[in-house]
Amino acid sequence: MQNKKFVFQNVLMIILWSLLLNTNISAKGLPEHTTKVANGVYTFGDPAAGYISMFVVTKKGVIVVEPNNTAHSTAMLKAIKKVTKKPIKYLLHSHNHWDHSGGGQVFRDVGATIIAHAEAYEWMKANPHDDMVLPDESWAGNRKNIELDKRTIELYYFGMNHGLGMTVFRLPKDKIIFIADIVTPNRLLFTIVPDFNVKEWIRTLKEIEEMDFEKVIFTHGSPTVGTKKDIAGNREFIEDLQNAIYAEFQKGTNPFMIPNVVKVPKYEEWAMYDEWLTMNAWRLLLDGHMGPFPWRPDHPYEMNK
Repeated sequence: MQNKKFVFQNVLMIILWSLLLNTNISAKGLPEHTTKVANGVYTFGDPAAGYISMFVVTKKGVIVVEPNNTAHSTAMLKAIKKVTKKPIKYLLHSHNHWDHSGGGQVFRDVGATIIAHAEAYEWMKANPHDDMVLPDESWAGNRKNIELDKRTIELYYFGMNHGLGMTVFRLPKDKIIFIADIVTPNRLLFTIVPDFNVKEWIRTLKEIEEMDFEKVIFTHGSPTVGTKKDIAGNREFIEDLQNAIYAEFQKGTNPFMIPNVVKVPKYEEWAMYDEWLTMNAWRLLLDGHMGPFPWRPDHPYEMNK
């Protein structure tokens, strides 16, 4: 009886060690700057370099979100090939800006279909760049699904907020969303807050907070994978800075001095607080003084939002 118990214990230990060893091998086996977020869902990118992408592996191929630039895309393609031998089927753009929409040729060369929202597509067509290729397809409206094998990626367009054609991606099965630019957890707004309609940005964030998801992949900021709390945190920072600026007006502070004196101590541990707070304040002050900008009329397909 004791011998059987001893043998059973040894077998159990071998199984446990095997599981641990396989887990370590699997973790170490991932390519550099690649993280597994869920089954078949990966992020790629060096946070120190400032850009994160997502790719989704299915039995019939791979969907890539966010090429950024040729160097990033080239390294990501190499990483994908180490994870799977499946072909790249789609490359999806989040929005129009050159620093996110470059590098598409890398995936076109391996047969991927490149897709962007119609708003982004039209801008790309009118504003060519050496590192950006025009997408193969565009889509209009507020919603589109990309399906591959039994995997669905939902594409959401929320109207004005940042850039043109800004798309949020949702994996309903995994309850994961991917967000570019409009949320940067634990970091101040980017420098002078370029190409953001602040009013519509806040509206968009509130709408995203109502979506059904558990994890968020961010192109910028830390952590690169977060939760709804990070989205709410970004929105609250914008609102708190607006309120702090208004409080200075109420105190009679010279408007031209407000950006230099306004403080929001709650966020002083956030990245770039000392470097960017004054620039953030100037942008929100001008928005409050001049009115929301940039701005455009709603497209017809936005009327029923």
